[in-house]
Amino acid sequence: PLIRAWKDRAARLATLKKNVTQGALLLDREQAIRARWDQMRTNTLVPETSVAEQQLLQAFDRWAQRSRIGITAVRPQWKRTAEDYATLECRVDGFGSLTALTRFLYELERDPLGLKVDLVDITARDARGDQLSLGLQVSALMLNPTLNP
Repeated sequence: PLIRAWKDRAARLATLKKNVTQGALLLDREQAIRARWDQMRTNTLVPETSVAEQQLLQAFDRWAQRSRIGITAVRPQWKRTAEDYATLECRVDGFGSLTALTRFLYELERDPLGLKVDLVDITARDARGDQLSLGLQVSALMLNPTLNP
């Protein structure tokens, strides 16, 4: 029994040492982690639903103008799974050349507005593939939303 207790104690000490080492490494990286979190928080949607929708719709217009694609439909939908955040899922349908669609996706990705691309669907609209259709689903995060429908 004494040997078993000694081995259990040694295993517990090893676990505690590992936890202390991980905690020290986390404390060393605190500034970098906080800076990254602050950057992520500033790139979310504003905490009012109507303004946030307008912000996202204006961004789609801006990206479409820069890339010269035609947008045929934008369908936003709110998802609230917790009290401290909400997501705005948006389905976008558009058309254009391969160059225009890739430019649109590039503009979307490089914009400071934090978006997650959930789905990209590109199909040919003609026999040669000169005109393409784009189906895109993105989601944007809103922290601490106001409870407007």
